[in-house]
Amino acid sequence: MHSHENTARLMPDVAHQAQPHLAGALDWVGMDGIEVPVHFDAGDGDVQRASAQVGAFVNLTRPDKRGIHMSRLYLLVDEHLSKRTLDAAMLEGLLKAFLESHKDLADRARISIRFDQLVRRAALRSANSGWRAYPVSIEASLGADGFRMELGTEVVYSSTCPASAALSRQLIQEQFARDFAEGAALDRTAVLAWLGSEQGIVATPHAQRSVARLLVRFDSQAPLNLIGLLDRVEQALGTPVQTAVKREDEQAFALANGGNLMFCEDAARRIQRALDADTTIADFHVRLEHQESLHPHDAVAYASKGVPGGFGSGDCA
Repeated sequence: MHSHENTARLMPDVAHQAQPHLAGALDWVGMDGIEVPVHFDAGDGDVQRASAQVGAFVNLTRPDKRGIHMSRLYLLVDEHLSKRTLDAAMLEGLLKAFLESHKDLADRARISIRFDQLVRRAALRSANSGWRAYPVSIEASLGADGFRMELGTEVVYSSTCPASAALSRQLIQEQFARDFAEGAALDRTAVLAWLGSEQGIVATPHAQRSVARLLVRFDSQAPLNLIGLLDRVEQALGTPVQTAVKREDEQAFALANGGNLMFCEDAARRIQRALDADTTIADFHVRLEHQESLHPHDAVAYASKGVPGGFGSGDCA
């Protein structure tokens, strides 16, 4: 019976068989959808374990070589991501290991990581709290221009249309004029009852679930503070979706919506101002999507930091 070494030595390796008629360098070669656990500190010191989907790639600079060593990339991903906490230093080390394992084939490497991060959120008024799962995407690359890394996530919030609110207020005023004759003495109790009735409040503004998709590049020395980023954006918007909700929480949410009327342009500028004020963020790109309840289409706005050569290239993504 052959030993493992002898068996491996006898196995054919067609990847080493050159195909001159198909010679050519390739931009990226690797694997996507690798299933692996990751350990991530979102900024609160609590390292969570999550199930991730990973893409691992290097370029192929040798036209005469048929392929790369995909198993080497897989084993390096498993070694680094499943055992170490995810941060910039670890990812840079992993990409260097990618290139070292392909030093005769590649001079660029990149990795993408996608997972959900659970964050506990307090209710607006009651003593309750609940979990929100925020999608996280991390893209990192290493090449002649050095190491680069970007963090992506989403914030879901409610947006109440300012135009619809103004039109609703006008209808309520008109209804008040019909129900309370001009010049007649007003009964405070009757007015209070009218304000609390469906007959009095005859119109309400339309609101919709909305999504802010964020792509952020932190300064090289800054930690991947996901919770800090989420807090900054949600506070700027004022109406993030809730988890545990009692009646007092729902009423507080209605009040927050009334105090934060916004078009998608308003929401984009709120986030832009909030991220501009964060000195740890080198660049950002934001896509705002208000999933209209009035229309079958969405209202969309984009914003960026405006860094020369940065995310704000003018392209919609």
